This record gives sequence, C-alpha cells and structure tokens, in this order.
Amino acid sequence: MDLRRLRYFVAVAEERSVGRAAERLRMAQPPLSVQIRKLESEIGTPLFLRGTRGMELTEAGRALLSRASEALAIAAEGAEAARAVAAGHRGRLSVGYMFVLAHAVLPKLVPELRRSLPGVELEFVELSGSTREARLLDRTVTAALCMPAIHHPEIQVARIGTQPLMLAMPVRSPLARLAAVPVSKLQGRPLVALPRPGEEPASSATAALLRRHQVSMPIAGWVETAHSAISLVLAGEGLAILPACAELGSPRGVVFRPFSDATDNIEIALCWRRDSLSPLIRNFLKCAEKVVGRM
Repeated sequence: MDLRRLRYFVAVAEERSVGRAAERLRMAQPPLSVQIRKLESEIGTPLFLRGTRGMELTEAGRALLSRASEALAIAAEGAEAARAVAAGHRGRLSVGYMFVLAHAVLPKLVPELRRSLPGVELEFVELSGSTREARLLDRTVTAALCMPAIHHPEIQVARIGTQPLMLAMPVRSPLARLAAVPVSKLQGRPLVALPRPGEEPASSATAALLRRHQVSMPIAGWVETAHSAISLVLAGEGLAILPACAELGSPRGVVFRPFSDATDNIEIALCWRRDSLSPLIRNFLKCAEKVVGRM
C-alpha cells in the first residue's frame, strides 16, 4: 500500500464518485477505477458499495478512511518538516562560544536567533582555548564563535568581526590614571598571558604587539580564558592584554584602557567542520554577522 493509492481512495470516498474524484485528481477515470480495485484486492475486502447514489463506503472502507487521512496528513507534515530543515529553519543547533564573547554577544545573538529561527532548538556550550577545536571536531557543537579563529584543515572559518586590544589592570595601578597607555609603559611589568601553554606564543596578537614595540614583559602566569586573566589581574598578579569586549562583566577593581600608540585588533570568527551538512550554519552565520557587526 502506498500513499498515492491512499490519496486516490480518500478522493473517491470524499467525492462519492469516481468521475468527480478523477477530475479533482486531474486524471482519467479508468486508471482511477483500476487503482481502487487494486487497493481492495490488496486489503482483501470491498471498500465501496457501488450503487445508483454513488460510491458508498463499506464498514471496512470507513475504518480505512480515518486512518488513511491521518497517514496522508502525517506524510505531508513530514515533507514540510524536511523542507524546513533543508532550508535551515528547523532542526537543532548547538552553538559553542568562548567566554570572552559571552557578555558582548549572547544577549544580542540569542534574541536574534529566536526571531530569525523560531523553529530551531538551540543549545549553547561554553568553550575554552583548549576545548574549542575538539568540541567542533567531535561534533559536540555545530558551530563555534571563536576569538581568534581556529586554524585546522578540517575546520571552515568565516571572519565576522574584530575587537581592539586593551590593557586590563588593577584600579590601583599607576597606569590606570592614564586615559590611554603607551605600549612602552608595559616594559618589565608582569603579564598574565594568553594563549594557553603548549601554543606558540609568537603567534598570538599580544606577542605581535609587544614584539613590534620592542617591549618585554615577564610572564606572571598562563591562562586559557579572559575570565581567568581578569581574576589574576584583580589579585594583583600582573596586567593582561585582552579584547575590548572582555571589559563587559569584569569585576570592580579592574579597569581597561586603550593603547595610545597601537590599534591592534583580534578577530572574531565563526568556525564549523568543513564536512558539516547542517543547513542551519548558513542562517546562523547571517545572524552572527548582524549581531557582531553592531559591536
């Protein structure tokens, strides 16, 4: 029994006429009659009583009609659901994000996603420098908001924005009195540093900034997240060079200042597996670009 034959049966039952049903289905009457007879043969019992008043359902026909109508409705709903998923309007999206972006991005991104993708089930997963790549590769998250981008042959990257680097320091630091800090003032001061241990420091934006200004800062400690860096700054362990968005949600006692002689930025990127077939990524990227573009 297939859906096409059930659709023919429902049309005849509702029209109570093979002729009218054939017109409704836009087909000739003889083939429709053949299909109805085949359906009756398949089930093993008559479904219609054929009389002068038209096609009347038998008891078996009435039993089939309600279930056939339900089956057709479910099939149509399933097809529509498949189209919605293929268009990126339904499904499940697991979004990874780095903590440094949480306060700046999530309060704007989540409402935008709810408006743009109302049929999508959303999950948010916090990532760190040591987990972001692994969570993408093992498909724990569908896409990840990263700072900076991940460089891996299996990961696709879309750069969606930048953030200027700023200096985070205790409010009691002499440098806090300045509206903007010359990079040379950092010479010899302890640095709470990112990226994590094991990653090449020379590749980081902070290292590039200091190297260009020929400034050396002893490392007071290595951390994985901006949140941890701010905590150590508050504890008086050193200074940190962080993206401006890290200032949002920072505790009292820590202040951020721009550099007076540097405009270095760090990129914000959306990352996902190159082999991902999720159509949701395209629509998510549009939402992320819209939100990050306003930062």
